[in-house]
Amino acid sequence: MEGLESRNIEKPTTLAGAESVDKQPFVIGVARGAASGKTTVCDMIIQQLHDQRVVLVNQDSFYHNLTEEELARVHEYNFDHPDAFDSQKLLDSMENLRHDRAVDIPNYDFKSYKSKVFAARRVNPSDVIILEGILIFHDPRVRELMNMKIFVDSDADVRLSRRIRRGTVEKGRAIGAVLDQYSKFVKPAFDDFILPTKNGESMENALRACCKGIKIGKILIHREGDNGQQLIYEKLPQDISERHVFLLDPILGTGNSAVQAISLLIKKGVPESNIIFLNLMSATQGVHVVCKSFPKIKIVTSEIDIGLNEDFRVVPGVGEFGDRYFGTDDDDDNQQVVASTQLSNQSS
Repeated sequence: MEGLESRNIEKPTTLAGAESVDKQPFVIGVARGAASGKTTVCDMIIQQLHDQRVVLVNQDSFYHNLTEEELARVHEYNFDHPDAFDSQKLLDSMENLRHDRAVDIPNYDFKSYKSKVFAARRVNPSDVIILEGILIFHDPRVRELMNMKIFVDSDADVRLSRRIRRGTVEKGRAIGAVLDQYSKFVKPAFDDFILPTKNGESMENALRACCKGIKIGKILIHREGDNGQQLIYEKLPQDISERHVFLLDPILGTGNSAVQAISLLIKKGVPESNIIFLNLMSATQGVHVVCKSFPKIKIVTSEIDIGLNEDFRVVPGVGEFGDRYFGTDDDDDNQQVVASTQLSNQSS
């Protein structure tokens, strides 16, 4: 799960005597590539929020109805393009739910490719709204409604194998047709529209452009609660100990997350001297922390700023990098509590 952007917001509560207009549901966006395992992630979130009223809204419900001409050539229709969705209807539905109004969510039929075959699903306002889909981060209007954004990242080969299995076993399609659709529509759409919405992708895209075929690993460092307990998710190449490693993190602030990521790499067998830490902006404190802990590490940065403020943000800095990237940097009251670090590994 990559690009998890969280804000330190209390769970929605209902106060006695409070006006309904004051209630604001907590909106979680879960984006992913096709066949990436989003259902598992959404189920995990719902289980953890068992004491809240939670509703799940699927972007797939908002596909456009196909015309007769499009139906005649349905296998050439690109269901992975932003234009395939009725984004305005999705936006209107989300706005209504946020303002405590029930909505009718279309029930899209993937056999007739229309939403008028089955009755719409009535969805009532809830404490938490989970919006999931392949392109929910693409439209900035929809993106601005979210309090938390999660990008479900999975290996491209795993996604393809799942798609082949579903297409051949569940839908009875020929494997050639599944592969043709994947190469013609699914893979290009993922590269062009879905992958760039992942937090921190600005650095990874540039690296991929320079180093074709480079192996990419992931480290996610999550600070949970006030006690600062660290939860770490990692998925690294099996031969990482034999490689030189570029450690990518847009902002080097306190250096604490970087130290944990580097410690994990060293524990995996990567020599300290084989790690190059790349970032866009650094605070002097963070540079000192990393270099003191790992004197053989090389740090490459484009800017060293004055330092950190009382909120441990780089000053003057660029604000919250994830917020700037997603275009939601105008809400300074919400504190990001997740440090997401991306790894890329270059052969020795």
